[in-house]
Amino acid sequence: MKTHTAIPWLLVCGMLSAPAFARSPQTAAGQQPAAAQAQAPQASPAAGIDPAKAAAIKQLLDLAGGTATINQVMDGMQQNMKSSMSNILPPGDYREKLVDLFFEKFRSEANTQQLLDIAAQVYDKYLTMDDIQGLIKFYSTPLGKKTLTILPKVTIEVQSQGMKWGQNLGQKAMREVLAEHPELAQAMQEAATKSRPQ
Repeated sequence: MKTHTAIPWLLVCGMLSAPAFARSPQTAAGQQPAAAQAQAPQASPAAGIDPAKAAAIKQLLDLAGGTATINQVMDGMQQNMKSSMSNILPPGDYREKLVDLFFEKFRSEANTQQLLDIAAQVYDKYLTMDDIQGLIKFYSTPLGKKTLTILPKVTIEVQSQGMKWGQNLGQKAMREVLAEHPELAQAMQEAATKSRPQ
């Protein structure tokens, strides 16, 4: 069945395209804090979707782990992002505290339900009712359940290894370009010298 082979890529692409989302804190009753609720859009997440299809999409997202899966993936991505942010920011004693406060603020204002609502709209756009029912059937099989279990780990590892690969390739390409064009290397060095505070 073609949908079986497409499932991991469907979810991996979806998760990797949303690295900025993170888990929001929940109250004891499992509800979002009032501040987060006030910022959430008031439109129904199933607005414009056929009710039967909206219910099937919700079932699919719930079966796939819903918010818990998003939170697990985002936790791993946050660790990767922390390292990248620290490398981008100028060195100093302030840096670790700034990065920690950034993620604390980000998590307090993030609303993963909004991401689930976005996913519902996208699933409605690209998947037919038969597709959705096929995915639900697949995720109910042993292989489907295994896919759901390992997919967050796979997503995080692919992102982490992909970032390292990209950084290494980028550094190699830059070294080669500068070696092939010494005039650019000299111009870059001069620009860096001029930009240093006197």
